[in-house]
Amino acid sequence: MKLLILVGAVFLAIIVTGAPLAAQWLNYPTPGVPRTSDGKVNLSAPTPKAPDGRPDLSGVWESGNQYFNDLAKDLKPGELAMLPWAKNLQAEREGRDHRDDPMNRCMPPGVPRINMTTANGPHPLKIVQTPALVVLLYETSANSTFRQVFLDGRTFPKDPQPTWLGYSIGRWDGGTLVVDTTGFNGREWVDTAKGHPQTESAHVTERFTRRDFGHMDIDITIDDPGAYEKPWRALVPFHLLADTDLIETYCENEKDHVHEYSQEK
Repeated sequence: MKLLILVGAVFLAIIVTGAPLAAQWLNYPTPGVPRTSDGKVNLSAPTPKAPDGRPDLSGVWESGNQYFNDLAKDLKPGELAMLPWAKNLQAEREGRDHRDDPMNRCMPPGVPRINMTTANGPHPLKIVQTPALVVLLYETSANSTFRQVFLDGRTFPKDPQPTWLGYSIGRWDGGTLVVDTTGFNGREWVDTAKGHPQTESAHVTERFTRRDFGHMDIDITIDDPGAYEKPWRALVPFHLLADTDLIETYCENEKDHVHEYSQEK
């Protein structure tokens, strides 16, 4: 019992010390943002357009922590069908209150969890959009990191090196940016409180749709035959954070976690 309490406390320490309570440039108005007569951001203004005519997804975005904890929270019974080993592992992780979470060891949250990362405060993502490349910059409680989404027509590598965040290629489907990601290392968790597993065979599809100036949806499909009987989906809403920006975040307690764990063991 002492070990479990200690490990849980260390995880909280990682969150508290590694997560800033506010971002940078708080008093600098974001250029080009539509505003109401009282100076507030007009979140219901029309979706902005990029120079190439595509919807411009650029900006700093944030979701709530409900999907970070349980990506499948909106699914109906039977829509999430895990293989027996995955179901047992998920129950074990949830029963241990995600103490085995790779984020405890300062590892990246993985895809798609990294989009929703929160911990005692906002951990937003920033989208930087160009015609051939979309860059996703993350402020997480594990460490600042990034993803590159290539829109230059390339295909997935034939012999990928498995990684935490995989390989991402994108394409436009009307006004929606479709991002396909594969090449995972199989150590990622899909979400935090539930601990749904992900394997190396996972294929994650994210559909980014900016509904208006201040609101965006990411429609996520997880196709992972190594852990699930069939693909499953989640629709996660995001809202724009204007007049602010990301701040660097680093997790510095991983060594303390390992040291204390080994002593108690």
